[in-house]
Amino acid sequence: DGETIVSGSWDKTVRLWNRSTGALVKTLEGHTGFVTAVAVSPDGETIVSGSWDETVRLWNRSTGALVKSLEGNTDGVTAVAVSPDGETIVSGSEDKTVRLWNRSTGALVKTLEGHTDTVRAVAVSPDGETIVSGSEDTTVRLWKRSTGALVKTLEGHTSGVRAVAVSPDGETIVSGSWD
Repeated sequence: DGETIVSGSWDKTVRLWNRSTGALVKTLEGHTGFVTAVAVSPDGETIVSGSWDETVRLWNRSTGALVKSLEGNTDGVTAVAVSPDGETIVSGSEDKTVRLWNRSTGALVKTLEGHTDTVRAVAVSPDGETIVSGSEDTTVRLWKRSTGALVKTLEGHTSGVRAVAVSPDGETIVSGSWD
């Protein structure tokens, strides 16, 4: 709605804030570990959170109710994103994987393996076809969403990759690292 800011915290909560006033609107509770990542679905109705409790949780923005808890990671979840069509939830984890989940059913669709250290960042291209992941292994990887195939590995960082983004035209990938 352009008026809600979402934050995740080490107090294990997700909080929704009014952008204009700064007032706390809702506190979403249920994670049993630090909340390390948050995202909002394109329709604005679903809040996605990832936690060290090894879950990805989907929340109804309007009511604050827990909609689904996605389980399958074997270590803490460190990054989350939502595809532009809103159908796929992407998570990155300390278990070195990227996982693709069906937003409607909560089912695990694919597990993308290849990183050799924690996946700290994930993003989805504007056309929804490419998943981008950044890892402590110093690489950025591009994956084909439909098949899960590794398309390309980008190398050049000398320290772990902590952030990734894709430009609105889908032509540029940006990565940030501790280097």
